[in-house]
Amino acid sequence: MGPHTNIGHFTVAVNLDYIQMDANATIGRTNWITGFPTHTDSAHFKHQPNRKAELCLGESSAITKNHHLDCTNSIKIGKFTTIAGYNTQFLTHSINVLENRQDSAPITIGDYTFVGTNSVILNGAVLPSYSVLGAKSLLNKKFNTEWRLYGGVPAKEISDIPKTAKYFSRKDGFVN
Repeated sequence: MGPHTNIGHFTVAVNLDYIQMDANATIGRTNWITGFPTHTDSAHFKHQPNRKAELCLGESSAITKNHHLDCTNSIKIGKFTTIAGYNTQFLTHSINVLENRQDSAPITIGDYTFVGTNSVILNGAVLPSYSVLGAKSLLNKKFNTEWRLYGGVPAKEISDIPKTAKYFSRKDGFVN
């Protein structure tokens, strides 16, 4: 944990290998952070020997309250990013019906991003830096174009974000 980090009341983190919080990062109250640890005798995820059950938060990032983060595989959240509102789910694992086994993939959220309330982010998804994921969206793939608003079920590119938007040049993680 870096300087000036904070984890709120009633947040639970279980079965992770690692949590990293860079300076000024915050995890609010009543979040549920789970994983499936590596180096077990379980048959689950044996086909993924390099999998890491970890949560990494960049400098001045915030996870507000009442979210669920499944860190069976790595979740990386960039600097000055906000996981806003309530009830967003990050799901790094699911059942692969073709192979009849549990499977997982990391989730990457870029720097200076905003994830709207009640969204679902699935394994393998990437939200690029300097972007917004609209409320109630389903992010189920990798996007790479910055300065965009993404949204919908499933998420798609909706519009450009002006490079003058002040959220994306903050020096302080706190938003008034």
